[in-house]
Amino acid sequence: MVKPKISKKISTALINSLGAGVVPRTGVEQIAVGREKEFQSLFQNLNDIAEGVSAFRFIIGNYGSGKSFILQLIRNRAMEQGFVVSDADLSSSRRLAGSHNEGLATYRELMSHLATKTRPDGGALVSILEGWINKIQQEVVKETNLRPNDDGFDDQVEAKIREVVQYIEDLVHGFDFGSVIIAYWRGYRLDDDNLKNAAMRWLRGEFNTKTEAKAALGVRVIIDDDSWYDYIKLFAKFVAEIGYKGLLVLIDEAVNLYQISTTVTRERNYNRLLTMFNDTMQCKAEHLGIFIGGTTRFLEDPNRGLFADKAWRRRTKESRFATQSGVQEQLGPVIRLNPLSETEILTLLQRLTEIHALNFGYQQVLKNPELKEFVQEIVSRLGAEALLTPGEIVRDFISLLNILHQNPEMNFTELIHGSKFQPTALGKDADEDDGAAEFSL
Repeated sequence: MVKPKISKKISTALINSLGAGVVPRTGVEQIAVGREKEFQSLFQNLNDIAEGVSAFRFIIGNYGSGKSFILQLIRNRAMEQGFVVSDADLSSSRRLAGSHNEGLATYRELMSHLATKTRPDGGALVSILEGWINKIQQEVVKETNLRPNDDGFDDQVEAKIREVVQYIEDLVHGFDFGSVIIAYWRGYRLDDDNLKNAAMRWLRGEFNTKTEAKAALGVRVIIDDDSWYDYIKLFAKFVAEIGYKGLLVLIDEAVNLYQISTTVTRERNYNRLLTMFNDTMQCKAEHLGIFIGGTTRFLEDPNRGLFADKAWRRRTKESRFATQSGVQEQLGPVIRLNPLSETEILTLLQRLTEIHALNFGYQQVLKNPELKEFVQEIVSRLGAEALLTPGEIVRDFISLLNILHQNPEMNFTELIHGSKFQPTALGKDADEDDGAAEFSL
């Protein structure tokens, strides 16, 4: 295998993230193994979104099966292709709907995590707006030969801005959204930081009352728990109009909806999710992709999962042709993640070994025989091949590499066969979410 060519920054981020049991934010492409059909299907969704349609996908699997990893890799690919991307993990305080603004909290999280190719770490809302304004200014200079300080220049810029805004004014809440965009431009034009900040606060859903919003911006509505998804659709349309390919929204840890104890609240969240599903599948939204990561129980539990609702069951249940033939359908709304094969696991461990050696600057010690020995030890101790998911072994393997690097006198075989070695087992899809201690690859 060709030695990986990655920077010290990327290799360090990979080793540190994997060792801590979290999905790396950068460099995930270096350790992507298997899942070719799944990725091909999701990449096709990106192409569709860029053409103006919308997409909704569930990424479903047990803990450690790869949901978060796939979402992260798709996030990076989408940014490279020119999408605006945002992601959020659901929790007890961030849901899709609630009585204490839990849905609005999710919206605020998504807006704070807006990312582009030039701003991959989030917080890209200001750069999106100002980059667009700068682009329009350059177009005006080219078309009219006016300069920014010339009379009439700002009027020409505002006219082009209004051309974009008019495309979204006919949508639900579109007029107010457009008014706030114009307000931001005027703040930019007049160098009025207060007006620009007010527009940003409104777009981020930070106004608490309509009176406050009217006084600051002249609009009579605010983004709230009931309307936040409408503004996601508006923002997707807006970014497509200003030159991006669309908006991709990634929501992980949907198991937190399944874990809501109150039936009424849980059903409200499932109904909001159904609205999002129907809008995207029927292309009522444009240039919008929504990918949801959840566990098998979140989807299929007949009492508390989505399958408890006949509407959801009809939309997401596997086709009888797929179940009878024993194959996976990757083009439907649900992608179900099976464990990686033993060969794929070995390839992953080989890549991790090379990256670890590269990062710490030593000659690679472990070869394929040792890696196979490690996998067999994991399988025998866990007692079932079905539990062989990346989440169960990656942290253990990184820890093993660290120990051997720091203690070169130690013997690999003696270490893994020692009586005190017990592999981490997190593959079962349990109700208890140990997300803080789990690595999902």
